[in-house]
Amino acid sequence: MAISSTRIDPAIGVRRQQLWTALGVLALFVALPLGVTNAYFQHVMIVTVLYLALSQSWNILGGYCGQISLGHVLYFGIGAYASTVLNVKYGVAPVFGMFVGAGLSVIAALIVGIPCFRLRGHYFAIATIVIAESALLLFLNWDWVGGALGIYIPFVTDSWMFFQFRITKLPFYYVVLGLAALLWLITFWIEGSKWGFYWRAVKDNADAAEALGVKVYPTKLAAAAISAFFTALGGSFYAQYNSYIDPESVLNFNVSLLMTLPAVLGGIGTLWGPTIGALVLIPVTELTRSYFGGTGRGFDLIIYGGLIMLIATVKPEGLIGYVTEWRERRRTGADAS
Repeated sequence: MAISSTRIDPAIGVRRQQLWTALGVLALFVALPLGVTNAYFQHVMIVTVLYLALSQSWNILGGYCGQISLGHVLYFGIGAYASTVLNVKYGVAPVFGMFVGAGLSVIAALIVGIPCFRLRGHYFAIATIVIAESALLLFLNWDWVGGALGIYIPFVTDSWMFFQFRITKLPFYYVVLGLAALLWLITFWIEGSKWGFYWRAVKDNADAAEALGVKVYPTKLAAAAISAFFTALGGSFYAQYNSYIDPESVLNFNVSLLMTLPAVLGGIGTLWGPTIGALVLIPVTELTRSYFGGTGRGFDLIIYGGLIMLIATVKPEGLIGYVTEWRERRRTGADAS
């Protein structure tokens, strides 16, 4: 019995350590903006945490399940438009409208997944791009949702229900931080559940997983639905934060790219990869745009490409590989002591 207990304890210990680490990181994120009074730096923090959450959401489908979607902006846009239209046209508070958008995104993910999950590899990725670009063209010509002109969200009053705050940006920060923390916790739970093992099996070898009894098709659909749900919540938040949306801002391919790259940079299919990648990539992006202005248009894309090529060459598993190596060295040193 003692031997069995010893074998099980390390795995439980790792999970427990991850939770304690997450609590420490969350406490740091909660305290971080309290000393920041500059509105621009507050904006950078909000955008960073938003894309941290979006990348974590994308990682559920693209990282754990291995289905590389480059059209995730479709769900982002549906969430943004659903909550905004319900708010502007019918007076529905975004705190409720965002869940309507999330539900519609789940339906859209299932509609997209039913035919597209029969494709594999780059064929699936290309199909998702085509569908997202088709949605962009549709919304550009759809007058009921504002067409190319978009929709302005009028300011009513400071309200948590409507996600409107005139004086400070900090409430926006804590709202999106709550979303990111919830998403991390759900990902943590999924990673240790049977769904997490199913998704990783499908990612490694779908045929072998199916031979072992995994229902590959429903498994992919479940991953797509969960990923789309939280991506739509991020889109709803983005709409309220900016008080204006148009097809180019919420259905543009660049948004899909910004969801994908933090996970790839930090470590695809890992719990902390999207967090590490977003903390590196998004501030660099925002500060580059601010520093170079119009003269540096596209310079952020050069930085993306350079970082991804560097990581792919030096550390293919992503920046999380350095963290893993550091922990292994510490463990080896402790064992030697």
